[in-house]
Amino acid sequence: MNHFAKLDALKAKLDEYRPLAPGIVNNLHENLVLQWTYHSNAIEGNTLTLKETKVALEGITIGGKTLREHFEAINHRDAILLVEELVSKQQPLDEWTIKSLHQLVLKNIDGENAGRYRQVNVLISGANHRPPQALQVPEQMQAFMHWYNTDAPHLHAVERAARFHGEFVKIHPFADGNGRTSRLLMNLELMKGGFPATVIEVEQRLAYYEALDKAHCTADYSDFINLVASCVEKSFVSYWWALGIEADIAKYLQALGQGGTQGSQ
Repeated sequence: MNHFAKLDALKAKLDEYRPLAPGIVNNLHENLVLQWTYHSNAIEGNTLTLKETKVALEGITIGGKTLREHFEAINHRDAILLVEELVSKQQPLDEWTIKSLHQLVLKNIDGENAGRYRQVNVLISGANHRPPQALQVPEQMQAFMHWYNTDAPHLHAVERAARFHGEFVKIHPFADGNGRTSRLLMNLELMKGGFPATVIEVEQRLAYYEALDKAHCTADYSDFINLVASCVEKSFVSYWWALGIEADIAKYLQALGQGGTQGSQ
């Protein structure tokens, strides 16, 4: 069984318990928003701890932390809510929606660039890949959306989400906030495919950046897809715990002949 088949089996098992009880949904959602916000911001250098992020989301200012870091937490939470709204309404994704999402990410931080494609050429610190020149961004985003609407629907949802993330950040269409926006869009695709939203943790930052750079420079997405698939598999764990079926899932996977995680095809 390859990684995608295992994820499909886990999704099928979770689907058996849907719709989940409101109490479970609310508890899982609160934890997801906190974890997703903390890790996505921490990857980009935000210094709020997990507990400080929780306090900031409750509207309390943390001493010694910048206003920008507080806004990054609040904005990211609001962006997650927009992603969830887009999923629930089954709204088609277009460039305007991507810009609207980015506008939320940079709200009260960089009003001049929020929701606008970059006007300058950029380098990604520490990466070998060099994003296209600013003049090429609109054309490349159009081609990217054409791929999304024509070829991407034929991919497995997890591969589609990983490639969407990777190709988006390869273009690096915005002056700032590309990483956060790309991870929001990745989860938009996962959730549309019926999978749980997943969190790439700050502790994975090096492997994450290396896999992305390899994909951008060689077009070999295997490492990045495997990383995303592993994160998706982990995202099911909180559901099994909340439902009290961890032992049942272990037996279920054994019955499928799948002891541990293997790489995707």
